[in-house]
Amino acid sequence: DKVIVLPTDTIYGFSGKINTTKEKIQAIKGREENKPFIVLIEKPEDIFLFSDIRPHQDLLALWPGALTIILPLRNSEESIALRCPGDAWLRKLIADLKSPLYSTSCNRSGLPPLSDIDEIEKEFSKEVALIVEDPSSGSGLASTIVSIEEHSVKLIRQGSLMLPGYLF
Repeated sequence: DKVIVLPTDTIYGFSGKINTTKEKIQAIKGREENKPFIVLIEKPEDIFLFSDIRPHQDLLALWPGALTIILPLRNSEESIALRCPGDAWLRKLIADLKSPLYSTSCNRSGLPPLSDIDEIEKEFSKEVALIVEDPSSGSGLASTIVSIEEHSVKLIRQGSLMLPGYLF
């Protein structure tokens, strides 16, 4: 399967179907194998395809949006980072492909994410199948990431979404 660059409601990112593009995305980014990617899902209830944990209703109410939730992966010691993106067209793409998508910032590992489409094309056009441009897309800030561990919420990365303090 192919790796593409997609605009999201936060930043441009490399995306591809889960289970078929992980190694390709890692190679493009020069990223360590043990560092996981965010998985974009079509709708909030898709969380239960991956985990048995039900996040606080106030967290789920922020989806679709710029919030990534890290949860324990079902039947595993691993965890998974899930996000239901704010862009309706991106959720429709996930539905049409019948597959959640990996998503990670559009950059080489260790460098800042690229937001200028000309820079993205110059740097990655030979390594990806498609670059989708949308000048109106994205806040320029990555998603806010929280982790849910034993019913407590921990802020991992402050991004474009500000969360109410009572969630922590």
